Amino acid sequence: MSSAASEADLSDGERAGLELIRESGGIHQSDFWKELDVSSRKGSRIVESLFEKNLIQREETVYEGHNTYYLTPAARDLDFSLLMAGDQLSPFIGDEEVDPHDDTFSQWVMTLAYED
Repeated sequence: MSSAASEADLSDGERAGLELIRESGGIHQSDFWKELDVSSRKGSRIVESLFEKNLIQREETVYEGHNTYYLTPAARDLDFSLLMAGDQLSPFIGDEEVDPHDDTFSQWVMTLAYED
């Protein structure tokens, strides 16, 4: 099952937990359930469910003298086709600043139009 399909089937608690992990970039499980304002038992169930659906990763660690897990978001499948036009990559990939008066993009589009 793809991560998109499994995300569609999440409960409200799982969705909130996944959002928390993604927004934080990583959180200790002992803080996770506190942030969600749920019991540690419910928090553990949410983590287990997200882990089984391959939406998060967890690593055993010691935090504040206690054994716990460090939870991080799993890498998502990226759709690079959004950066493509035919078999050509957009000319602005990796550019931090784009000059709005530059005609690079127009030339690229015209090249694609006349390519076929």
